[in-house]
Amino acid sequence: MIDHQVRVHPSAARLPREEQLAWKLAVVATGTQEAGELDPDAAAMAANRIIDNASVAVASLLRRPVAVARAQALAHSASVPGAAVFGATGRVSPEWAAWANGTAVRELDFHDTYLAADYSHPGDNIPPLLAVAQHTGRSGADLLRGIVAAYEVHVALVKGICLHEHRIDHVAHLSAATACGLGALLRLPTETVYQAVQQAVHTTTATRQSRKGEISSWKAYAPAFAGKAAIEAVDRAMRGETSPSPIYEGEDGFLAWMLNGPESDYTVRLPEPGEARRAILDTYTKEHSAEYQAQALIDLARRLREKTGPLDKVRSVVLHTSHHTHNVIGSGANDPQKYDPTASRETLDHSAPYILTVALEDGGWHHERSYAPERAGRPETVELWRKVTTVEDPEWTRRYHDPDPERRAFGGRVVITMADGSVVEDELAVADAHPAGARPFDRPAYARKFRTLAEGIVAPDAQDRFLSAAERVAELSTTGLDGLFPAVDTEAVAAYDATLPKGLS
Repeated sequence: MIDHQVRVHPSAARLPREEQLAWKLAVVATGTQEAGELDPDAAAMAANRIIDNASVAVASLLRRPVAVARAQALAHSASVPGAAVFGATGRVSPEWAAWANGTAVRELDFHDTYLAADYSHPGDNIPPLLAVAQHTGRSGADLLRGIVAAYEVHVALVKGICLHEHRIDHVAHLSAATACGLGALLRLPTETVYQAVQQAVHTTTATRQSRKGEISSWKAYAPAFAGKAAIEAVDRAMRGETSPSPIYEGEDGFLAWMLNGPESDYTVRLPEPGEARRAILDTYTKEHSAEYQAQALIDLARRLREKTGPLDKVRSVVLHTSHHTHNVIGSGANDPQKYDPTASRETLDHSAPYILTVALEDGGWHHERSYAPERAGRPETVELWRKVTTVEDPEWTRRYHDPDPERRAFGGRVVITMADGSVVEDELAVADAHPAGARPFDRPAYARKFRTLAEGIVAPDAQDRFLSAAERVAELSTTGLDGLFPAVDTEAVAAYDATLPKGLS
């Protein structure tokens, strides 16, 4: 690996493009190995994430944000070749397929994650890559190459450049990674990918208000927007157009005005030429439909439930955790909405107090039932919920940022004080499904997650066909990519879509 210093440079300095971060990211993309030469573990994990994305996409088909995105996409039909949309027949233009499918993948907050200096859901790269692969007649091997390249760039950016401390949403890193993944998939020249990265970053830099206070449905659309923008950036760059440069280092650029200012100094570690792309193996998926930093809390609550007496005898519940968890999904966010039983699902899945409360009461978590309004509004739930707070613990913050992935911790310590003064406490560093957890997710676990979420939506034989296609992704032809869209009752989906308000078309 090579450490690249990224600083602000005045326009008069004329920073050579080969020294610019966008160019170096493009080099990583265009230098990614062919599918047959990819690290086998990385290639296998890419197939796992295809399964994971489809799992959560089919489970969200009849949720309103997903249906709206699908309706918008279907208004942009493409005859040949176009790209497929989860839950629909026919083809649409690839950027709109990315919009619909990206929203479906993100809606339940239930797919993969990578946490470091910043936050990310690298699986958000896959919908736009799959859409472009279908539209341009690429194979499963091409798709694999694009996925591995996108993850490599995404993880590097998330490790090296923190966005959230400046209240910039993390999709700015996503769009750059997707542009790079598309460059690898299409085997574009480095110059073209470089220009596409710059346009993508320039057009997808947004604030984190989308994840603050009363969180709206835009949370599901945000990564889909980034994927759509990345496709449009690549399309324009392929036509020979240029973009704001240098987007990261320019005196009026990303670092200077969105991040640490003129004195910005970041280190981004990228693979050497010829080095295996293995960053996807640093990422991890979710067993529960909630913000990643709540995954370990749900598992911990299941353990605590066995030790704790009647919950109506609880005086207080305090979660000692990292700065990130306390300030993003904990009481340190100072968002009263995180304690509001009428809050949106998007708000509740970013409320550690709510998630800890329900997991303590129910001993588990469900992607629909745990967020139902009647579940959130139970009087006994609200009473316990009001007793749950979070505090930052410097030791948990240190462990959150530990440079050794094997020692990194995303959980916390829960202290429950009962009315009689007795105390029950326990801690958990990582979720059970984490690579360092009690039950790391493997291929059978991804398959079980798919079958569980697809039950009643995808027929058993169609489930089998999908899993077979995903497991053989490197061997799929262009038409074989259709197998990565599980067959569902499209008439039932269309009937639901017909009940929604109409837009412009």
